[in-house]
Amino acid sequence: MTNSASNNGKILEAFSGNLADIVEQASKAIVQINGRRRTSSSGVHWRPGIIVTTDRFINRDEEIRVTLPEGQTISATLEGRDETRDLAVLKIPETALNTANLGDATTLKVGHLVLAIARCQENSISASLGIISSLGESWRTWGGFSIDRSIRPSLILYPGFSGGPLVDTQGKVVGINTTVPRHTALTIPNTIVNRIVDQLLETGNIRYGYLGLGMQPVQLPLVLQQSLNLPDNGGVIVVSVEASSPADKAGVLIGDILVELSGTSINDISDVHSMLGPERVNRPIQAKIVRGGNSIELTITVGVRPQRGYRNE
Repeated sequence: MTNSASNNGKILEAFSGNLADIVEQASKAIVQINGRRRTSSSGVHWRPGIIVTTDRFINRDEEIRVTLPEGQTISATLEGRDETRDLAVLKIPETALNTANLGDATTLKVGHLVLAIARCQENSISASLGIISSLGESWRTWGGFSIDRSIRPSLILYPGFSGGPLVDTQGKVVGINTTVPRHTALTIPNTIVNRIVDQLLETGNIRYGYLGLGMQPVQLPLVLQQSLNLPDNGGVIVVSVEASSPADKAGVLIGDILVELSGTSINDISDVHSMLGPERVNRPIQAKIVRGGNSIELTITVGVRPQRGYRNE
């Protein structure tokens, strides 16, 4: 073996050893969550007594079991959930469990090496290595809602990885991993996670705006767009109106085409979602609607989105 090959081997061995050390250290703050029959997810001991995990794997509010690194299983209580961002916060009794070493997600660059770590079945630790493929892209959660910031790592999230951390090469947790349809790996950055944890610990829930509409995107004929002097030819057509919902009370009808909310053009359902943040709850919003070839305006008082089992907006 040449000196060059020998040196390269030593470099790879040192690199491999460093990765293994990172996984071992970070795993001390990772737990297994059993909040759903037959499947489990991972969770991160974010703050003393506070576990952060993904929401969709918590199908019940009681009898949530958390398995600690040393194998002990304890009960956890649900402190709150944010379905739109797929995050849940659990509380556990005082324990010697390490808290996560939180890093700064804003220092990440495309191409940086990262690790996804999980505590899977039989309380074993698993890891997946990849790079940051993109930063800051908006993305759609399993609930169908757009999130304005994300970290997109190029790695595989195996079963049980959801709710586990993304860790940088300093061994610091930079976010919580989740998946979107087609099992694409995405990471919610620490800045967003911390904000959600604070809100859930304070109030138990995060209120989002709700109209009570089922919608599909459509394109208006060019002639209609021009005759109504609309800036865009896009909109969403109303396919259902929930009884006694804010939209129903305001007079919205099936077949109406929503083209504008509060002066902002609507071209897709995600545009509607973006207008229904917590600050909109219980406040009036002006809706421009195309009905029967005419443009009308309605005032809708935004309601609170149901916390479970919602289907409409």
